[in-house]
Amino acid sequence: MSISTRIGFAACLSLVSCLSANAADITPLMAPAAPVEETESGWQFAVAPYFWMAGLSGDTKQFGLPTVHIDSDFSDIWDNLDFAAMAIAEARKDKFSFYTDLIYTKLSGDGKARGIFTDSVEVESETFAGLLAAGYTVLEDQNSYLDIVGGVKIWSVDTTISFHGGPLDGVSRDDGKTWVDGMVGLRGAYYLTPEIYLTAWGLVGAGGADIDWDTALGIGYRFNDTVSAVLGYRALGVNYDNDGFIFDAVQQGPILGVSIRF
Repeated sequence: MSISTRIGFAACLSLVSCLSANAADITPLMAPAAPVEETESGWQFAVAPYFWMAGLSGDTKQFGLPTVHIDSDFSDIWDNLDFAAMAIAEARKDKFSFYTDLIYTKLSGDGKARGIFTDSVEVESETFAGLLAAGYTVLEDQNSYLDIVGGVKIWSVDTTISFHGGPLDGVSRDDGKTWVDGMVGLRGAYYLTPEIYLTAWGLVGAGGADIDWDTALGIGYRFNDTVSAVLGYRALGVNYDNDGFIFDAVQQGPILGVSIRF
């Protein structure tokens, strides 16, 4: 694999949110608004870890190199994943909700370099993606609810390339960007039975990126008023292009999560 291909590969993989399922976005999926015992203040709270088996496709450009196209399935990403941490949290009272999705991933790879300036190249890519949002319930009955949501999503993508051997031995370079997108959309759930429910969301926005979108559909099961689990499919895309730095990617795949309410 050439140096430019390796750089592009690591940069695109950094979008993995393997997470991603996306906290704010996945809140309705992980934490359906089913009747639960409220606190004395009337607030309900939920936290939800999750796992997203996503593949990735798109284009990336960093370090002044030509644009590189990437098309990787989940197994490719898993082989290069060093660490991932994802969690969502929600607070809800009456028709109002506030929630966040925090995702951090670190990937790395190395390979032989072509040319006489170095023997091998090591690439590390780190990504933080966080959605902070608020929602308001516009439709609600005993079997379903629908929220309108709005908020901001913060992206930070950073890639470090290090050279080993040859005249460039010990040299490293860093390239990255941080940007913020405004997001709006809908989320909701429909109960087929007291235990089984369908859930979906759709968000779209822009700001630092030309477009930022996220959508999902899932089926969940409530074990009791405290714990529920969901299985679904999620797709997320972002197109960021600024000052020679390009991050235009779509991530999609099955998602599995568990919600704990209190």
